Amino acid sequence: MKVVILAGGFGTRISEESYLKPKPMLEIGGKPILWHIMKEYSHYGFNDFIICCGYKQHVIKEWFADYYLNNSDVTFDFTQENKMTVHNNVSEPWKVTLVDTGLNTMTGGRVKRVQRYIGAETFMLTYGDGVCNVNVSELLDYHKKQGKIGTLTAVSVAQRFGILGIQEDQSITAFREKNVDDNSRINGGYMVFEPQIFDYIEGDDTVFEKGPLEQLASQGQLAAYMFDGYWQCMDTKREMDKLNKLWDSGQAPWKTWMD
Repeated sequence: MKVVILAGGFGTRISEESYLKPKPMLEIGGKPILWHIMKEYSHYGFNDFIICCGYKQHVIKEWFADYYLNNSDVTFDFTQENKMTVHNNVSEPWKVTLVDTGLNTMTGGRVKRVQRYIGAETFMLTYGDGVCNVNVSELLDYHKKQGKIGTLTAVSVAQRFGILGIQEDQSITAFREKNVDDNSRINGGYMVFEPQIFDYIEGDDTVFEKGPLEQLASQGQLAAYMFDGYWQCMDTKREMDKLNKLWDSGQAPWKTWMD
């Protein structure tokens, strides 16, 4: 199953860091947060990734192109016709498709642009700026049992994101923007969708969190996977520092994989 990661935005709320590179490439413990997210999915056996690139996409492409080289010991022997030897080659069991989804394309438009790489299959979708310790295998099983077009991981934190109206049967009946008086569950990303979702996306100007998700909610086609574990976005420099501190302490809750 393919995992789609949105990694094309400008990262304006953390512009003091993202002016040099896309936000998903900002580092936690010396590795891009994008790497951390991919390691989370890979831990559960999901290794086929589609990255929706946009802003400074060359940074992402170059990082993957040099991945094994930059993570292994290397000998450059200039006495033998510039021979290069890679020692203890470090690699991942990943297939990574990097797609230019446009510089100013909205989130829904980016998803629509990678449809040809997904095909008529169920797929996972998340943002490239948040880490979590959700069991994505259990999330997928839950999605299949619900029989709806989409499933969101509903997390309970005081943040600034879309509010979910959830019924007792875990159906989402409303999806709206959060206001200052709210203290409810939000969309934490880590989503699963059926290919019918593409019918709800008109084009590059479609904001995924507005039209498509709101329509699915109004039609009873959006389920909530209730999650009370660790979730944290990296929307500000303060949050970036917080995640780095956790990683450096050796107590990063999202690190479910073995070294």
